[in-house]
Parts: sequence; C-alpha cells; structure tokens
Amino acid sequence: MDVAALLRRMQARPDYAGQIEHVEVLAERTGQFATPARRLPELLQQLLTGCGVDQLYSHQVESLEAARTGQDLVVVTGTASGKTLCYNLPILESVLADPDARALYLFPTKALAQDQLKNLLELLAVEPEVGARIKPGVYDGDTPTSQRRRIRDEASLVLSNPDMLHASILPYHPKWANFFADLKYIVIDEVHSYRGILGAHVSAVLRRLMRICDHYGARPTFLAASATIANPGELTSRLIGRDVQVVDNDGAPRGRKHFVMWNPTPLGKDALARRSTADDAVNWMVESLQAGGQALSFARTRQATELIYRYTKQQLADQHSPLANKVRAYRGGYLPIERRQIEQDLFSGELRGVAATNALELGIDIGSLDVAILAGYPGAIANCWQQAGRSGRRQDESLAVLIAGNDPVDQYLLRNPDYFFAQSPEQAVVDPDNPYVLAKHLKSAAFELPLTPEDLALFGPLAQPIAEVLSDERQLTELDGQYYSPGGQNPSVGVSLRHMSDNTFSIVLRHKQTRHRDALTTGAPPVDEQGHTVIANVDSISAPELVYPEAIYLHNGETYLVRELDLNGKVAYVERRETDYYTQAVLESNVRITNRREESAELAAAEVGYAEVDVSWQTVAFKKIRFDTRENIGLGPVDIAAQNLETTAFFVSPNDATRAKLKAAGLRASEGVAGLRNLAVVALPMVAMCDSRDLGGVVDSKNLGRSTAILYDRYPGGLGYSERGFRNIRPLLELCLDMVGGCPCEEGCPSCVGMPEFRPALHSDPDLSRSAPMPNKRATILLLELLTGAPLQLCAPLEAEAAS
Repeated sequence: MDVAALLRRMQARPDYAGQIEHVEVLAERTGQFATPARRLPELLQQLLTGCGVDQLYSHQVESLEAARTGQDLVVVTGTASGKTLCYNLPILESVLADPDARALYLFPTKALAQDQLKNLLELLAVEPEVGARIKPGVYDGDTPTSQRRRIRDEASLVLSNPDMLHASILPYHPKWANFFADLKYIVIDEVHSYRGILGAHVSAVLRRLMRICDHYGARPTFLAASATIANPGELTSRLIGRDVQVVDNDGAPRGRKHFVMWNPTPLGKDALARRSTADDAVNWMVESLQAGGQALSFARTRQATELIYRYTKQQLADQHSPLANKVRAYRGGYLPIERRQIEQDLFSGELRGVAATNALELGIDIGSLDVAILAGYPGAIANCWQQAGRSGRRQDESLAVLIAGNDPVDQYLLRNPDYFFAQSPEQAVVDPDNPYVLAKHLKSAAFELPLTPEDLALFGPLAQPIAEVLSDERQLTELDGQYYSPGGQNPSVGVSLRHMSDNTFSIVLRHKQTRHRDALTTGAPPVDEQGHTVIANVDSISAPELVYPEAIYLHNGETYLVRELDLNGKVAYVERRETDYYTQAVLESNVRITNRREESAELAAAEVGYAEVDVSWQTVAFKKIRFDTRENIGLGPVDIAAQNLETTAFFVSPNDATRAKLKAAGLRASEGVAGLRNLAVVALPMVAMCDSRDLGGVVDSKNLGRSTAILYDRYPGGLGYSERGFRNIRPLLELCLDMVGGCPCEEGCPSCVGMPEFRPALHSDPDLSRSAPMPNKRATILLLELLTGAPLQLCAPLEAEAAS
C-alpha cells in the first residue's frame, strides 16, 4: 500500500493536531541468497520449486549446513524471513533419506502447532510423492484418543508442546520406544518465550527428554527459532545444556517500513490528560482500511481489544462502508474453533482488519499485513518489535504505529525516540538450576527411569543434593547409588509448567426458549436442552475481574450482562443485553507479612527481612463506563471472595535516621522507596536468574508503619527468587545504584527509576487506569547511597555531617 498517502490522510483529518511526534524509516533490504554445498534431494527440490522457492536465503543455507553436521542451532531473523524452512529443510531431507527417521516439533501453544501442521500439509501436498512418504501429526491435549496411537506409531513429524511432552509423553515413553529410537531432530520454535519460571520448567523437561533419547540410543539435534532478543545463543544453550550455533545473518529481503510515534491529542486545556489510545487506534484502523490496506491493532487487554473492534465496526457502519463486515476481534477466551476461523479469514484476506491482544504476537501465519497499530507500549522493546513485525511480511512498503498511552514510560519514549530505536532488545533470562523446579522434575525423571549419577549430572550441580533430600523425605528411594520412584501416580500430573491456573470458567449464554427453538433450525452455535451455549472461557484468576454479577462482558463487540457467577461449578451465566455502557472492575489488593523467617543486619540504614506473605486481591465494586465518552455513569458493589497467593518475599524499610537524612535534603523517603522498588524489580532477575514477570513488588506502609519496598515471588509457596534477593541484598542494591547513577537522564526515565505500572485488573480498559508517577531520581539515588554506604554525591551537607 501507499504508506505516504495514508500518512497524508491522517494529517488531513479535522482532528489532526500534530500527533505525529516522530517517523523512523527503516530502509528496504535486498535478499541474500546461497546454494547448499550438497545439492538437495531431487524430490525436495521439486517440492520447493512447486512452492515458488527458486533460491534459498543465506540464513536458510547456513542452518541447513549446520544441521547436516549435527550442530545444535538457533535461528534469529526477522518476521516472515522463512525461519520455518531453516528447520524443515534438514528434517525433510533426513526423512526422505531414511523413512524411519523422526522429528519432534515443540511449540509454546497449541494454536501454533495447528498452524504449522496446516502449513506442512500444504507444503507436502505440492509434491504427492513426498506427501506419501512424510506424515505429520499434532499430538496435544485436543488430539482425539482414537488418533493418538496412530500418530505415535506412524507420524514422521510429531508436533506438540512442552506441557504435553512433560505430562503425557515422557512418563509413558515405552509406548514411544520406536519414535525415540529414531528421533533425529527436535525443533524448539519461539524459543524466546521460554524465559523465567516457564523456561526453568522447560529446561528440566528437555533434560528429561534427552535422557529418554539416550536410553533408546538416539542423540537428536536441536533446531531452535527465536524472535530478536539480546541473547538467543545464551538462552538456548541454558535451556538444552549444550552449545549452539547462532544463525542471525538475515538474508531475507525486506520492504521499506515506516515506524510512526503517535501522541494522542491533549484533552482541552488539561495538558496531563490525553485522548484514549483505543480511540486513536480506531481512527488508524478506519483510515488504513479505507486506504486499501489490511491492518492489525494490538491492545494490552481483552476489554480494550473489544472496544477497538466495536468502535471500528461502528464507525465504518456509520459511513455505510462494506468494510464494517470485514473486521473482527481476536483474543484469549474465544473458543478454539472461532480463533482458527479468524486466523484463516485474515490469511485469505477475507478480513481486512483485526483488533487483537498479544495472542497474535507469536508466529501464527496470518499472511501479509500492511499496517500494525500498537495501542500503547507493550512493556518491552522486544515485544514492540515483535508486534510491529506483523506488518510488512512481503517486500512491499509497510507501516507500524506506536500510539503512546498517558503513562510515563510511553511519554518518555515519544520524547526520546532515539532511546527506542537505538536500544537493544531485552535479554531473556532462565535458570535451569532452580532447586524448587528441579525437585519436581527429578521425581518425574525417576518415575520414567531410575536416576543414575550420570543422569543427575545432566540436571546440574544441585541435582545430587536435591535427590538426597527427596530420599530423606521418602519421595525417592535410593538403592546402590541410584534413585527410584516409590511408585503411585505419575508425579508430572500435578506439576504445571506455566504456574497459571489450570481451572477455567465457561461463559454460558442463556437463550430465551423461542431463540432456542430458532437456533436448532438455523445452524446457530450448539445449544443444550436448557437453551445454553458456551460462547467463551476465562481462567479462574481472571474470572472475578471479568464476569462478576452485573458485569457487562464484551464478546465480539457485543454486550452481555452477567447474571450469575458460580464459583463452585466454574460457570458464568450471561444473557445478551444491549447496553450503552461497559463495566470496569474496582480492585483492592494487599500484601500482608504473615511470618518473618529471617532478618538481616547487612544494612545499618534499613530493616531488611525475608518473610512469608499473603498477597490478596479482590473485586469489590464496578464502574459503569459509557461507550464513546468514557463517562462514569454509576458504581455498583461486588461481593466475591478475595483471591490469595501465599508466597515468600523480602523487604527493605529505611530506618528513622535514614528517613531524617532524606528529609533534611528536601526529599521524600517514600519517593526513594518507590524508585528502589522499581529498580529492584529490574535488577533482581540478574541476581536471581529469573524474569521480571516472575516477581511482584509493592511500596507499603501498613506492615511496618513506614514506607517499605516488598518484592515477592508471583507463585504459590515461592520459588526462591526473593530469598536470593534477601541473601544478596547489598550486591542487589549496589547494582540498583549503578543502574540509576549511570543513566544520563536528569529527572528519571524508564531506564532507571521509572517503569510500567503494575496493573491490578489485567483485562480491563487500560485508558481508565491511573498512571504511576515517575519517582524522584534524586531521592532514589540518595537513599541507595545511604543504604549501601556509598559516598554521597547529591548532598554536601550530608557529606559534611557524615565526616563529623
């Protein structure tokens, strides 16, 4: 599409008032091609020719040559650069040469596995002889029981996910004996998603997998693919415990991309208030579609996604545009069959616009899009480029638009575009030696095969002492230096790799009886005998925020009134009701220290402790928000029990003397504590080898009677991250001081004391949330200097006082 013409359209709108703050033009790039040292098999060459692939990109050939020699590798190239061929070429070549050869593909989601199966079947259908010799199949939780045995016994390529491998394949490996004996390749797609606690679990699962392969005499080669992160080689190596070759010289051509930084219009004379990111995303969607483009907008929450879809459809309908029927919403909670249909319609071009959450951020093939609209900064530069890369999947011109929210981070990026475009994507952190995780997987490994000393070495230096502890607790049985499972149920069943709630609530539409009779004769969605239809689902943690009684649930842009939330039956009953408002949950959250396990005298200027805490959050009320105007037109109470997370935390609370020194310098201790909390959430992953998403952090005064920074593990019982922070409190705070002191900004920025707000309502409209203020940088630096005993740089009177 003509990007320049679209930008002119936006600037010609009556409401345009200079919202374009910056335009970065990423130059087009010609393709770099190469030829394999050994010619591909004739059948495979014919297959590629039939797909229109006459030449291979340089990174595809580099991956092929490495795989041929058995070298583990990770490919890190741009969106739509042909990464799938990087692993499919050596696998197809191997299976054509050896009909018994097998490959295991691991994807982070079931949707990705289904998408790749579709692509593989289309590829193989081009050359019938190849399709007859190579049989792919998806083996996941949705695979019918009747098909599982055939896939296990006959499929050349098995597509699955780490969760299925963990709970349903490895524990029953004798049934898979032939498959494991002939396993030549293991694909790990979207490897950047395996960070933090998920990465720790997946790392243990992969070691269990390698152990089973070794048992059957196989040593498969790992072929990984990743989005752009700062450390793809390090991450992949830590996941599999082997050195990998990084293939990052992207040979694919790229069309010119325009990246627009857009600041919504200030509202009236209030310079601190701006128009909603959703409203401006709608304008961009409408103009993009009317200019002939295909557009995808990303919102940070489910509710914002529904609002963008609803407003886009409404605006197009008001203009009597046929495009009104060619837009949809896409998010978690939709039923799988509905999501697959949206993906298919987007790929085919039947849909011209989709409003989505980050559910479409991963590499599901949705074809070639012209415009990617980011309604608010997604929280990380890597995620930003991943979403922006959804446009420009051909060599044509494309456009990405970042619509800044009214949050400090978003506004900082607009003021400093060089920071965004020059900054390296974030590092992905994983800790394969997490003792909490290893303890769970060693029990699973012993259930699969007795644990030998060589096996324990595969799991790292902590495996042996952990196995001894498990033996003392009679969770393992030691005999002649080997550890056995004591029997009983498969221990993998009770271990979730993602530490998210496995319980889901069904959202059930109650029909009137007449509508029930009509539905039976018109081919509408299935309706049971009571006139009920399941229209969506939601996880049990989110249900109290979305489907509390009297809430308005948005689905496909339509409004549904929640009549009942059955917490025991895990069902929310809704009825279709046209309203002129939607609802926003009002939450109360609290962190309560329940048991102090240990205190530290490491810091003379503060009280430092490690404790058990009870983190609770509860929907206590809801606001009625009028569509379009976002006017608050009412408030209603909600009576739902609080949700609780019992976990561990460490806390830092400046003592009275420290607080007095800050006050003497004209600074507030609470501001310094807020900056410390923000820095510690970023710095602790470097000390504890976790991901910032594994942590929670609050500034609280209720527990100790003064401002206290509390950092906790976001998982039941804790995972040891906060304990590491407690035991390394001085190096952690020194790292925080280095980070804030080394930042060139004057008043604070996202690189030091500022960070995105911890949003309590994960699925609500972010434009209705209050922004977190940027803490005072000077207060933060002085507090950290006082805590660590570093020389005081900011306040001469305090230096003099210290000297006396």
